[in-house]
Amino acid sequence: MNNKEAYNIKVVKFGGSSLASAEQFVKVANIIKADSARKFVVPSAPGKRFSGDTKVTDMLYECYNVSAAGGNIDEIFDKVCERYNLIISGLGIDFDLTDEYQHIKWAILHHAGRDYAASRGEYLNGMILAKYLGFDFIDPAPYIRFRDDGVFNAEITNSLLAEELKKHETGVIPGFYGSMPNGTIRTFSRGGSDITGSIVSRAVEADLYENWTDVNGFLMADPRIVDNPKGIEFITYRELRELSYMGAGVLHEDAIFPVRFAGIPINIRNTNDPSDPGTMIVSNTDVYDSESIITGIAGKKGFCVITIEKAMMNAEKGFGRKVLEAIEHENISFEHLPSGIDTMSVVLNRSEIAGCRERLVNRICNAVEPDAISIEEGLALVAVVGRGMVKAKGTAVRVFKAAAEAGINIRMIDQGSSELNIIIGVDESDFEKSMGAIYNEFVK
Repeated sequence: MNNKEAYNIKVVKFGGSSLASAEQFVKVANIIKADSARKFVVPSAPGKRFSGDTKVTDMLYECYNVSAAGGNIDEIFDKVCERYNLIISGLGIDFDLTDEYQHIKWAILHHAGRDYAASRGEYLNGMILAKYLGFDFIDPAPYIRFRDDGVFNAEITNSLLAEELKKHETGVIPGFYGSMPNGTIRTFSRGGSDITGSIVSRAVEADLYENWTDVNGFLMADPRIVDNPKGIEFITYRELRELSYMGAGVLHEDAIFPVRFAGIPINIRNTNDPSDPGTMIVSNTDVYDSESIITGIAGKKGFCVITIEKAMMNAEKGFGRKVLEAIEHENISFEHLPSGIDTMSVVLNRSEIAGCRERLVNRICNAVEPDAISIEEGLALVAVVGRGMVKAKGTAVRVFKAAAEAGINIRMIDQGSSELNIIIGVDESDFEKSMGAIYNEFVK
């Protein structure tokens, strides 16, 4: 469903590069005005205008750090104000933020907190965009709520925000932040404006959440590794989750869940190329490229494998649980569990076992008394993901064939029961070659 008339309400989020300058603001305004369904806008803080430039959020973090250390923030804070004043003058609007600047500076100097300082980037950008568009400005702090432990409170937020947004025909809601029960500002993690856009989409029961950035949607592979990878037209939430977990970027992973819960599709679009349809993220679809079968390939380096050997392991009740409890005691999450009858392998992020390697091995030995235990370093994981794989025979064979023909030794194989993905482990030195070989096998 690409026809814009099919949508009644769209929520549109624009990233920092989309709102880095007055020229970019004009592009954004043109996009919004081109479709009357684009009623609610979620802006990020101004990003980099050119290579070597500094994001406003980073300048605000520096203001906080300097102030917390007892230093003078005048110079860096003046640079923040200058960025916004350049946008205002470039847009030719009559808008004075002097009082806001003074209040924000005073608050930073009087220990309003790191999250407060960082959030003012979105706050000020939202005020300017609302003024330029003629939309209502809606500060999310009273409506996007966190619990006392800092965890986002989804249900209370949805109730409060839905009630507030009913009062507005159009609105600009700054991304990235909300508030704690005591009223102090709390931010999401970096990239949190994606989450705000998703939250707003759920609250207004949007037909579509458009996430505008500086790329034409998702690509089938990392362009830094594979030359000119094809774009992805449709992808399901489950596929996106698999690819995001393995390092594919573009959309903040936590932004998936509010809209997935509500069944709202996401459209990733490019502010600098608005004619491109981008990537549509949907709950379910039967559409797939029958020629390539796969949806995408992603991967990461930095893993290790603990291999535990013990005769008659399969007959020993609770063996796997004891191993995982030993890992849990070290506050480590496991990645994968490829196993045999008398062997069990646990794939871990290498950085997580730094400093506790010997202690972890001893815990496992005490728990299950293995015949042998070893840790292999230097593992990279490559995930081949695609909803079309369940309907195609020989997908795994093609993955292994591509690796073999490229002279790559596969150290680990793990396939999910849903047949949505196949994950292989290879030496880190073979990572880039593996990605290229598998991509070329499936995408002609």
